[in-house]
Amino acid sequence: MEVIHKIGRRKTAVARVYLKDGSGKITVNKKDFVDYFPTATLQYKVNQPLVLTGNDGKFDILVNVYGGGVTGQAEAIRLAISRAMCTLDSEDTEESEDGRATGNRGILKPEGLLTRDPRMVERKKFGQKKARKKFQFSKR
Repeated sequence: MEVIHKIGRRKTAVARVYLKDGSGKITVNKKDFVDYFPTATLQYKVNQPLVLTGNDGKFDILVNVYGGGVTGQAEAIRLAISRAMCTLDSEDTEESEDGRATGNRGILKPEGLLTRDPRMVERKKFGQKKARKKFQFSKR
């Protein structure tokens, strides 16, 4: 199997994921992902597509991620791994009799793991304190 390369984004975080056959080692920015993401919630987010598709422990994953905070980075990695799981399983993406796709895509899409979250920080406007907050208005 050749290396699968996918990109995931969330807010300002961008994650590039390289997936290849291996023993299940996940490396994020040259660190073990348990060291990079110390909390169990963030580790769960990164592992979620692998666990749902039953592929945990089958692939070595190398991740380069930059921008944003740790939560945005973890969700960007989750999107990239989900996309990689879909291309891994692309040869058997025929539909079942009830019209839904089978394989990894059929597992990940209902969970919302293939959707790019479009929410971004709203920009600050001139003449205002913040994006929506205004300076105090005085009538007299």
